[in-house]
Amino acid sequence: MVRSDSEPTPIPTATGRATGGTGPTRFRERFLQGEPVDAGVRTPILSSWRRSLALGLSPDQTVLPFREDFDSGGRLVRAAVPVLDRLQTRFSGSEMNISLADASGTVLLRRFGQSSLLRKLPAIQTVPGFVFAEQVAGTNGIGLALAERQLIRVYGAEHFAERSQRGACIALPVRDPLSGRIEGILCFGYPLSAETPALTAVIRKAAQATERRLLRQSSTRERALLQAYLATGADASGADAADGLDRAPTLDLRPRDREILKEKAAELISGAQRAAVDVSLPGGRRITLVSRPMTSASGVQGIAIEALLPGSAPGAPLLLPHQVDEVSGFPTAEATAESAAEPAAEPAVLSAVRSHPRLAVAERAGRAGRPPEIVEPSPAARGLVLLGEPHVGAYAVAARRRLELLSEASARMGTTLDVRRTAEELAETAVPRLADFVTVDLPEAALRGEESADPVEDLRRTVVHGIRDGLPFTPVGKRIEFGPTAPQLRCLTSGRAVLEPDLKAAAGWLAQDPEHTRQLLEHVHSLIAVPLVARGVLLGIASFYRAGEPYGDDDRSLAQELSTRAALSLDNARRYTHERAMVLALQRRLLPHGLPDQDAVEVAHRYLPAESDVGGDWYDVIPLSGSRIGLLVGDVVGHGMLSAATMGRLRTAARSYAELDFPPDEVLVHLDNLVGRLDREDPDGEGVGIIGATCLYAIYDPTTQRCVMARAGHPPPALVSPDGTVSYPDLPAGPPLGLGGLPFDAVEIDVPQDSQLVLYTDGLIEDRHRDVDVVLEQLREALAQPGRTPEETCQAILDTVAPAHPCDDIALLVARTHALDPDRIATWELPADPALVSDVRAAALRQLADWGLDEASFAAELILSELVTNAVRHGSGPIRVRLLYDRALICEVSDAANTAPHLRRAASTDEGGRGLFLVAQLSRSWGTRYLAQGKVIWAECELDAA
Repeated sequence: MVRSDSEPTPIPTATGRATGGTGPTRFRERFLQGEPVDAGVRTPILSSWRRSLALGLSPDQTVLPFREDFDSGGRLVRAAVPVLDRLQTRFSGSEMNISLADASGTVLLRRFGQSSLLRKLPAIQTVPGFVFAEQVAGTNGIGLALAERQLIRVYGAEHFAERSQRGACIALPVRDPLSGRIEGILCFGYPLSAETPALTAVIRKAAQATERRLLRQSSTRERALLQAYLATGADASGADAADGLDRAPTLDLRPRDREILKEKAAELISGAQRAAVDVSLPGGRRITLVSRPMTSASGVQGIAIEALLPGSAPGAPLLLPHQVDEVSGFPTAEATAESAAEPAAEPAVLSAVRSHPRLAVAERAGRAGRPPEIVEPSPAARGLVLLGEPHVGAYAVAARRRLELLSEASARMGTTLDVRRTAEELAETAVPRLADFVTVDLPEAALRGEESADPVEDLRRTVVHGIRDGLPFTPVGKRIEFGPTAPQLRCLTSGRAVLEPDLKAAAGWLAQDPEHTRQLLEHVHSLIAVPLVARGVLLGIASFYRAGEPYGDDDRSLAQELSTRAALSLDNARRYTHERAMVLALQRRLLPHGLPDQDAVEVAHRYLPAESDVGGDWYDVIPLSGSRIGLLVGDVVGHGMLSAATMGRLRTAARSYAELDFPPDEVLVHLDNLVGRLDREDPDGEGVGIIGATCLYAIYDPTTQRCVMARAGHPPPALVSPDGTVSYPDLPAGPPLGLGGLPFDAVEIDVPQDSQLVLYTDGLIEDRHRDVDVVLEQLREALAQPGRTPEETCQAILDTVAPAHPCDDIALLVARTHALDPDRIATWELPADPALVSDVRAAALRQLADWGLDEASFAAELILSELVTNAVRHGSGPIRVRLLYDRALICEVSDAANTAPHLRRAASTDEGGRGLFLVAQLSRSWGTRYLAQGKVIWAECELDAA
């Protein structure tokens, strides 16, 4: 049974003659005039006002429907009469008006604290039979309790009708304890001056007492069924009904056995048919359950379920285990005890057991932990498992299936961290076991991982799922707007589930879009709307529709529980999506935004984040001196913000080391030291190798068409020759970055013009479902197509080699090599003789003239003169001079010495020291590149700078 613990609080902030100084009179008047009053009226009252207007009700209405055919002697009345009599005694002398209405709002009973009220009040408030459902009476205690299905207070002008505005009322549903259905409404009406918080406790106790009496009625019926069962057993055995009943141990029922048998027995009772089924028990044992209809002397119809061990004769004496008092489906004494003044109703089976002396001895012995005394041995192995009325068995089966559904939901929902998929899992779990159709509406911001500022105005249809397609639901992707009377809006504003058992009678639902709702009513007729709220954040709304049996409060509780679990998974997915978006934004921000202008290679690249967590993969293209180009691919171990941030630091450091013209193996050494230092400086890492990375660095020289490369624990590159031949260069793997103390080896290979170098991270080839060698062979086949552009090669790799659902990031870099035209390269070699400097200048000027670079000759002459002079004076021979005509004019002077010049500021009295200053001023950039033997001093001149 479901009962809300929330209780509305009155808002006596407005005054008016109709309420005697209490109640939101001015808000009601403003509402009737069409003005907004959302901030001044409680949500249930405002929703009821809106529904009343949608129904066309008038506040001045004084006539209500009257039914002469109401059930004045039904089970609800029989259960409530003693309770209402005690309430009348309790409120004796007061102006309390006590009413009991049925589930349709028709008043069945009335009691008064003062008998004079019968003369003072109009018939509509004193005579049973009048209908107070919201559809005909507007906002009132009985009607609103039926609509909201929980405890409700209505004060003064909160009543829609003028006739009720001088008083207040509190109303509470009364439910059948077995089914959970609302059987009626208990309502207290009183003057506003008599308002007291104690009424809440009084009406709750009165409703609970009525519900216990309803349960007692069911218990009495079950006791009658048991007596009929025992009598049937006596006739079948030809002996006294008690004969053999002490033989309970014959069945040897273990606790797990009893659970299995009771579950199946409840299903058989709910089926209400004669049947026999075999039930498998642990250990390979089997028991046959037999169900047979029976009728008591008083006319109660039910089903008895017996267990029959293999070999038992159908006519053997009936056995009644002493454990029968634990059988589910029968109320316990504690559950049915109403008060000290009303004796407890014993379970039907247990009561019958205690009625026989021999059975009482066996029952007491069982409770004391002793085996029952065997009075009359019997060879039979047959006993009662469960008995009851079919509808009670159906409730037990439904309850178990609800628990099974919740258990299944825990396993099915939240399997991914995707917001949309989690919403789909909610719908798939609910259909068809709870609903025939489910729609889920989420704010667009939530789909992006953000928290919506106004989720009610930002809703979009995210999921439509049902037992069949083609229903006129708003399609996925469309914006959703709920009308002011829609149950979904009540659900969103109140923050709790809203149940509409009969949509044909739900004025608020019908009024929002008559044409659309009319079409839907051809397929569905019952609705539960549940807000998706997690950690205080409204994430959206789930709507459960049913075309068959109408929903009840147990269904609402189940839908609420499912939605609560789904909301937590949705919020986890939303938070993850938000964090992933932030990490991905950081990752993309730290990757190159554009490729440098150069002619050495033609480059294409791709970056694909993992489906789950974003890693720390990166790539880079770095222009180097002498028209060379550096190609860099790396992968930081781990995922998330830390990996992305570490990637940014490593990429920046790697670029800096590369621009210092370090060879690939030395760049990796410096990166290895950096990773180790980052690890030691990490306050949480404690120097245990938390940070790690792999890297591949290659330098391609277009003047020699050779490539030097080294790798640190990274997958090998692929080399595609111009004819389509694919090879993986024999490159030592090297240790991953961060281990420290281990060397890296560089390898130099020939790379003909129009070859392609393919660099990638391990996310492309490593997959738990694929073998690496097999993937490398697939990569070879994908690359063996000559004549492709780098862009086409990238796409072919992703289409044929990359996993469909990558669990790790993929960084891909494809570079097609070009060669610098030999006619654009001029080289001179000379000994370390100062007298030859002028000859070199003259030869360089002639070469510049041949290239048509006369305008650059002045700057080039001064730069070459200074660099060659420094090499002659401070270096050692032989000296080599090279001019490269690329995007810029590059002047290089190399010698065999390892000493490097340094730019400094010369004093006014110094005779020298100004040469490098002139070089720096005349060139775009300059620097030193070390060789295995000696060094190269270079300077680049802009071709339009002269």
